[in-house]
Amino acid sequence: MALADQRAVCCAQPHAVQANLIRGHFVNRIRVALVVAFTFAGSAVALFTAAAPSSGDAAAGSRAATVRLEQTSLGEILVDGSGHTLYLFTRDRHGKDSCTKVAGCLETWPALTTTSRPVAGANVRTSLLGTIKLHGRLRQVTYAGHPLYTYALDSIRRSTFNIGADEYGGAWYAINAAGEAVN
Repeated sequence: MALADQRAVCCAQPHAVQANLIRGHFVNRIRVALVVAFTFAGSAVALFTAAAPSSGDAAAGSRAATVRLEQTSLGEILVDGSGHTLYLFTRDRHGKDSCTKVAGCLETWPALTTTSRPVAGANVRTSLLGTIKLHGRLRQVTYAGHPLYTYALDSIRRSTFNIGADEYGGAWYAINAAGEAVN
């Protein structure tokens, strides 16, 4: 190999090594930035999730759950304090929650819960409102003996889209002021 060729190879290598080091340093900085960003985002989501009551819970567990009656395309049905449709589960028996015994059921169909006596809205019969024990101080609201649930992905007030859904071994129906299934 000629002397000029040896110098080109010799001198080119340090620059290539230096470029790889700089590139590696840059890639490591990006990795660290991504880890920090994802950690921060995960912490923010966890904080938001822990601070916000679940759709079926009475706000912060201190207010009573409210059950109201609202008009829909299927007639008047029960809704929670936020206006989301309340459902009964055909697999339940009078005063018994069967959803708690089925894996994933309460994540999809959260129980309407309260730590105190539920409040009846206009035209909702107070005599048909009750509760059953879930765990600890948490109680599930019942209407005419039917444990009440919301749908986790309901984002529209008075939604009738999920009425009649067949999941977790039973059907999910809305409920009217008389305590009867609406489908």
